[in-house]
Amino acid sequence: MEGQLIWKEEYNIGVDIIDQEHRRLFKIINKLFRFSDEKNKSQWACQEGIKFFKDHAVKHFTEEEEYMASIHYERLNVHMHIHREFRERTLPALEEELEQTGYSADSVEHFLGVCAGWLVGHTLMEDRAITGKSRSRWVGLLSGKEQEDMRKILLQLMYDLFHLESYVISDAYGGEKFGKGVYHRLVYGTDQEEERYEIFLVFEEKLLINTVGKTMGIKTNKLNTLLMNASRYMARQFADYVRNHLPDMDGYELKEENLLTYGQFQDVFETEKLQISLLFDTGEGYFSYCTSVRHPSKKGAAAPLRSDNAMTEVGRYLMQRETRPKRKVLVVDDSVTVRQGIRKLLDEDYDVTPAQSGTAALRCMILDKPDLVLLDYEMPVCDGQQVLEMMRSEEVFADIPIIFLTGRADPETVKKLIALKPDGYLVKGLKPAQIKQKIDEYFERGSI
Repeated sequence: MEGQLIWKEEYNIGVDIIDQEHRRLFKIINKLFRFSDEKNKSQWACQEGIKFFKDHAVKHFTEEEEYMASIHYERLNVHMHIHREFRERTLPALEEELEQTGYSADSVEHFLGVCAGWLVGHTLMEDRAITGKSRSRWVGLLSGKEQEDMRKILLQLMYDLFHLESYVISDAYGGEKFGKGVYHRLVYGTDQEEERYEIFLVFEEKLLINTVGKTMGIKTNKLNTLLMNASRYMARQFADYVRNHLPDMDGYELKEENLLTYGQFQDVFETEKLQISLLFDTGEGYFSYCTSVRHPSKKGAAAPLRSDNAMTEVGRYLMQRETRPKRKVLVVDDSVTVRQGIRKLLDEDYDVTPAQSGTAALRCMILDKPDLVLLDYEMPVCDGQQVLEMMRSEEVFADIPIIFLTGRADPETVKKLIALKPDGYLVKGLKPAQIKQKIDEYFERGSI
């Protein structure tokens, strides 16, 4: 695992005391990676290293918060909450897993992967936001107690409505596609204010069939108009029940309702400043609940559903879902520009899902197995080679074809790529039409 974390210039936020600590934390994690490969002292080394990392991280959090307080940083409380969640929830849970498994290789990898991913993501997003170099995605984040209360409310509501014993898979759902989803968007506001709240309810199709459908005695294995309309109104009541527990939404009423395609959902979701973003496994299918902070209402996501057009729009939505299934392509790249560019390039002919990291890619493959993975060779934390190796080691993923995306075409890089035996590679510098042609040719011939 050596060398998994490489310091990049973009990690510098321009505050010496914070940048120095980030470099030190990177070095600690890299030492832990090396220790984990030495089987004869892996457990002892990890125990000592984890304690050192934990103590050092807590010290760094304190120093970072003191700096933010000194410059009167407006989102200090949000930053402190993120630190507290990692310190009080994430680290203890990982330590418990290590102890329960006797520091197994899998639990050590899990610990290191989570810590490395958290550190890089937090550095690039939240810490850079301190100096205005990026936008914090969690500007309106609920407090720890509020988030915990919301989890309990949602879990209880899923049980009350569907008698399902659900559990939270992720409290940082990033919009990954799962199964054949229904993407429901509800926009709330008041007549006096232009700003809005958005609630996203994402249901795996089979969840609606196995719950709402069975409740109504509908015997079907696919969505129809009756089931969709019943699901819409149950979703609205679900959202209304939850929003009654959000003090900031007091007095807000439903102003707009949309049924979104996955592409429309991605376009809206990627720009959201989220309060909460949870992914649940209900045992009957996946479900996600997300709310965004107050912001000016977005237009054009999809046709608003009203009493005079609901029948037409629901029918149109179902017809879109009945078109011939497209080949599923997962695009994995840490650049949002690359992800969006390839999605727009392929979207007409393929069902494209973007993922911003190796970790997100693996989650996407678990939730919705793709027909092809376009995989960035050079990514932080978990690079293309590591993702490929993990896929090849899992029987359920081993047969998924992988084409590397690379920004370099020099002989040395190409030699490294070919040695890993992917199903091909594409240079990002190719013209869009050439990339599209090569993907088409791959599905026709099985090679590029």
